[in-house]
Amino acid sequence: MKVLVTGVAGFIGFHLALALLERDDEVVGIDNLNNYYNPALKQLRLDEIAKHSKYSNFSFVNADISERSFTMEFFADNSFDVVVNLAAQAGVRYSIENPHVYVESNLVGFANILEGCRHSKIKHLVYASSSSVYGMNVKQPFSTEDRVDYPISLYAATKKSNELMAHTYSHLYNIPTTGLRFFTVYGPYGRPDMAYYKFTKAILNGDPIDVYNNGAMKRDFTYIDDIIEGVVRVIDKIPTPQKNKYSTAKPPYFIYNIGNNNPVTLREFISAIEKACGMKANKNFLPMQPGDVPSTYADIDNLIESIDFKPTTSIHDGISNFLNWYLNFHKKL
Repeated sequence: MKVLVTGVAGFIGFHLALALLERDDEVVGIDNLNNYYNPALKQLRLDEIAKHSKYSNFSFVNADISERSFTMEFFADNSFDVVVNLAAQAGVRYSIENPHVYVESNLVGFANILEGCRHSKIKHLVYASSSSVYGMNVKQPFSTEDRVDYPISLYAATKKSNELMAHTYSHLYNIPTTGLRFFTVYGPYGRPDMAYYKFTKAILNGDPIDVYNNGAMKRDFTYIDDIIEGVVRVIDKIPTPQKNKYSTAKPPYFIYNIGNNNPVTLREFISAIEKACGMKANKNFLPMQPGDVPSTYADIDNLIESIDFKPTTSIHDGISNFLNWYLNFHKKL
């Protein structure tokens, strides 16, 4: 199977490319290697892919999917069975500082991908959504049956928009699409802007850490290997026409939560990092930040039912694996 992975030099894209190569898929990756965080880490991920024994099945294109002319020409010149769109501007807080980049990447870029899939007769489009779409919903755990009409960050609004756009293309053009609402992904080769990465760096350096909402926030932290196992299984689960209680439309469209189904407080998460590091953190307690939500908790019943999968990695095992990678990686810098 030939798979296009956008955002291939990103955290999830990198791990997904390795998993697909391992099972003998042909992978084409696109990434613009932007400087939202250190591009050296993105290049390191690409270098690691190059070490894979099946690297001959991988090709990389340095490009931006928000550039319409490139994307249309790229799809015209290539044929794919599946597209996995992970390219996006990430980060809730950064969307407050720089909203335009979210519109360009997450909306314009995704529209270009949809158009490419439409004209190329793609068998399945899988795309990244986010638990952020649930905003401050009161009902928990969050279910894909819940309304998600009240985002509290532009990042969340763009991800909800992606789901609406995909639904429209599934309905109009019969393109099978699957959206994945990721819940706080962490692990080796992770993003330096994420809290667990910042906490680990600060604790090891003896620097204070900022703990928002006094550490009372809960997150459904999900280890990267669990995420990738779920994504690979979803790739092979092409949606058929779906009906729902809100509409007479029956597009080949589906949404999954991929979360650990076991939220922990930020305090507990920090404790796991402290234990792995063998050091205590100097905590600077602060109020909640704009755009943050107090809790995330994934209902994954449809994930279990559809692809027979449930994440299993504990916080302590996941953090231990991350720390081992972190120490090895930073020795090379």
